[in-house]
Amino acid sequence: MARLFGTDGIRGLANRDLTPELALSVAAAAASVLAPAGAAHRPVAVVGRDPRASGEMLQAAVCAGLAAAGADVLQVGVLPTPGVAHLVGALGADLGVMISASHNPMPDNGIKVFAAGGHKLDDAVEDAIEAAVAAPAARPTGAGVGRIYDITDAHDRYVTHLLASTPNRLDGLKVVVDCANGAAWAAAPQAYREAGAEVIAINALPDGENINDGCGSTHLEPLRAAVLAEGADLGIAHDGDADRCLAVDAAGEVVDGDQIMAVLALALRESGELVDDTLVVTVMSNLGLHLAMRDAGVKLRSTAVGDRYVLEELRGAGLALGGEQSGHVVLPAYATTGDGLLTAMRLMARIAATGKPLAELAGVMRKLPQVLVNVRVADKAAVAASTAVGQAVAEVETELGDTGRVLLRPSGTEQLVRVMVEAPTQDLAQSCADRLAAVVSAAG
Repeated sequence: MARLFGTDGIRGLANRDLTPELALSVAAAAASVLAPAGAAHRPVAVVGRDPRASGEMLQAAVCAGLAAAGADVLQVGVLPTPGVAHLVGALGADLGVMISASHNPMPDNGIKVFAAGGHKLDDAVEDAIEAAVAAPAARPTGAGVGRIYDITDAHDRYVTHLLASTPNRLDGLKVVVDCANGAAWAAAPQAYREAGAEVIAINALPDGENINDGCGSTHLEPLRAAVLAEGADLGIAHDGDADRCLAVDAAGEVVDGDQIMAVLALALRESGELVDDTLVVTVMSNLGLHLAMRDAGVKLRSTAVGDRYVLEELRGAGLALGGEQSGHVVLPAYATTGDGLLTAMRLMARIAATGKPLAELAGVMRKLPQVLVNVRVADKAAVAASTAVGQAVAEVETELGDTGRVLLRPSGTEQLVRVMVEAPTQDLAQSCADRLAAVVSAAG
């Protein structure tokens, strides 16, 4: 059987790849691994979802699987992924399940599993859950079957947590928030308003089918237009499950996750919260972030792509800030996973506290032109390891020197090799990427 878990849970086309039967089996297996029989108390699981239509079906299956394994289920309804993770810890649950495919199109869906405390799973635990799917444990009967309850104040609990995690009020700020017709449609506008901002919410009317449809963090044009039309100080874009945040400044220019981390890193260092003056990023972060942080005296640690690897590094070293260019930003003192709403509130708090516009704060780093080319191949591992490809990469690295860099890596989910080049100019980055892509294609 192919591995079920990818870089961020299980995803697939709902009702074809990700069926109710699979969802039930995974949930029961997760309960058996994370809350095994013989514990001193009946296991408790928190379950939430984003608004996509298939979430209703899959939530029913997940809850059935958990109850069938003997766990009591606390349903929190439509809530951002970080809200579910927070409530796993706040409610003292043994595990949590979020039903969402994040930024994927509506027909897809996914399952993210959290351990006690709201933490993401490491590879070994995921492997144990997959083994339990293949060899299910005996199920309880009678009073041993779990019960299912609704938690009616889950939304308010999460918003209260966000407000308590924001260092100062947002009074005087006018913000447009694009909720992607997703899980943040209610929580984000409420949290930002209660913190003092004037809020204009767009794409905040989910109907089960319009999630991520031409909106949110993967489609920034509607947000840029709204910021300019409203004369707002900034715009915030979330994805379908709101674990990421991108921004737009008052002039409509995009501020990505790297720039947001640069702003937050300096804010945390100023307040004495940036542990060891270190920021954790992935290998995909722009070289401009590395250069800006070096000049500011902030050290960087790089991990593999995926916020789970950023989280592992943060937790292992006890560090305070990390994230991805895509807008997954993690502040371990306040959240166990990437939290787009928390990120937005910390970013706006910095603007409000300094009185500086977002463009000025984000200007601490200059993004180098970055080109990413995906090359479809027959054997991604063999191509990435080939001598010809290695020689071509070395030649481009020599040509760029300290002014750019090359990253070539196989995709984690498809038969693709991703070629990324950063260079002082867009034309040079594009030409180098195209040359490398041609070598990769020939080797594939």
